[in-house]
Amino acid sequence: MMETEKKTMTLYLVVPCYNEEAVLPETAKQLGAKFAHLIRDGRISRESRITFVNDGSKDGTWALISQLCSGKGARLFCGIDLAHNAGHQAAVLAGLMTVKDRCDAAITMDADLQDDVDAIDQMVDAYYAGNQVVYGVRSSRKTDSWFKRHTAESFYKFMKLMGTEVVYNHADFRLMSRRVLDELSRFPESNLFLRGMIPMIGFQSTNVYYERHERFAGESKYPLRKMLHFAAEGITSFSVKPLKIITNLGFLMVAVSIIMFLWAFFTKFTGHSEQGWSSTVCSIWLIGGIQTLCLGIIGEYIGKIYAEVKRRPRYIVAEFLHDEEQDPEA
Repeated sequence: MMETEKKTMTLYLVVPCYNEEAVLPETAKQLGAKFAHLIRDGRISRESRITFVNDGSKDGTWALISQLCSGKGARLFCGIDLAHNAGHQAAVLAGLMTVKDRCDAAITMDADLQDDVDAIDQMVDAYYAGNQVVYGVRSSRKTDSWFKRHTAESFYKFMKLMGTEVVYNHADFRLMSRRVLDELSRFPESNLFLRGMIPMIGFQSTNVYYERHERFAGESKYPLRKMLHFAAEGITSFSVKPLKIITNLGFLMVAVSIIMFLWAFFTKFTGHSEQGWSSTVCSIWLIGGIQTLCLGIIGEYIGKIYAEVKRRPRYIVAEFLHDEEQDPEA
């Protein structure tokens, strides 16, 4: 507990929401109780807020957020409505950039209540201990299926192999100080992968370990297709090793071609020049497949360059519901 009000941090919690109508009432209840407890204990200031970011939901998510911002206990809640579905990472960034000038630190977490709400206490303690970034890290993956557990662990290992600095078993549950948020605002890229961007900023950091729960209600917003896309986004956004692999693969194919040429030359002069159809077809398919894969990887990088040079906004805020009395621009 801080001795004076001046030393008490103003904490904003940013919660991206996409079609979270089923879980949002319970999420608001648990987070509201947590913030009320922290405020009563003097660990965060009364200006602290919970900010829900509606990422173009097609259900009643925004209507529920609007009710929270106008009903009982409204002073504790804020709402940001994006003009269109910008994606999870852009929604997180939109919330952080909107509130960064209002807080001393901000925490991001998903709305599904899989992240442990009680871990917020440890994050606040770690901030007061001098840490600028506090990562929420899963202590185990007991609640995951065998397939999801092994694919997720393989993802982190592969990211490290590709040269991308990520925190093992950490998603987007983290605390960042205002200083870190200011530095994050200087990153202009359109291809967002916050798990790789935050460690690049640096500053003193620590981990808080917690048990991840089952989703409280609703369906997962990250099926296998989106998980694979997210993994590819992270690798190609922070590493050029795939391009280096293509170069090495090219040298390997040249070496194999030279060996095959020598073998063909040898068989011709030893009287065994009749070649089998299978080996020819297999060679064609192998080389063709490698070439297609390499072109696809190169295309991913070219596509990212194309998206970056257009400099389109990463998100558009249609509405921001907040306590006007706390508006620094008012």
